[in-house]
Amino acid sequence: MDATRRELLKAGSGASILALAVAAGWIKPAHAADWNKAAFDSKAFADTVKALGGGGSTESAQVRINAPDIAENGAVVPISVESGLPRTQTIAIMVEKNPTMLSASFDIPENTDAFVTTRVKMAETSKVYALVKADGKYFHAVKEIKVTIGGCGG
Repeated sequence: MDATRRELLKAGSGASILALAVAAGWIKPAHAADWNKAAFDSKAFADTVKALGGGGSTESAQVRINAPDIAENGAVVPISVESGLPRTQTIAIMVEKNPTMLSASFDIPENTDAFVTTRVKMAETSKVYALVKADGKYFHAVKEIKVTIGGCGG
């Protein structure tokens, strides 16, 4: 740790350190304006793709979903998505029969592996979509996951 950061850590409370870190550009705050309300309010796959900026999407074998065929507990369903498409920019995960179809969206930094893993809630047996934006175009994969115990209030 360099002397400046060491002095900063000695200088004050957690709140003042956080404020200084934001001011210095070490941490970037999240802004409500960055939240895509229309995408999270969408109820259909095509509408969600449109809300995320696409005019449509093409199914691709280069987009791979790794998830269980049967989820014993819909409250914690592990899902991984990998894109083999060059210049992958975003990966989104959607669950067709959830109250909110869009479960997650990840920005993929340039020159990194296009791979994400997370856990989602699933209300019931449903199709899960992985939507990838690569080089300005949209591609997807789909997998049905059977849920034996609901996760969204069930």
